[in-house]
Amino acid sequence: MALICDTGPLLAALDAADPDHQACARLIVGSPEDLVVPTLVMAELDYWCSRRLGARAWLVFLDDVIAGAYRLEPPTTADLRRARELQDRYADLVLGIVDASVLALAERLGEPKIATLDHRHFRTVRPAHVEALELLP
Repeated sequence: MALICDTGPLLAALDAADPDHQACARLIVGSPEDLVVPTLVMAELDYWCSRRLGARAWLVFLDDVIAGAYRLEPPTTADLRRARELQDRYADLVLGIVDASVLALAERLGEPKIATLDHRHFRTVRPAHVEALELLP
């Protein structure tokens, strides 16, 4: 089993001032599952770290990735095709490519759980592989 990580919990785990810090840090540090980070999430996390926390927070996370704490998953062409389909289907939701790619990856890997703070998007979208996703924390 793996836990697919969206940007929000990773950022909150790095930011001690974030109201979700404790729950997200516990989830990430204590997860018995492989922590899978889509590569598009990496880019978004870098952006938000630089805006909210400074370059040091990003480098701490990147060091963890390099050390093997997370498994990176690049999108396949099929993932991007599926992400595009989801963006079309949920156009009113304004589903961005990062969230759509997280969903496409969960479908491809057959994983029912996503670490996210974005309940609006991830509760609304109906994945192809399960009736509903389990959102953590």
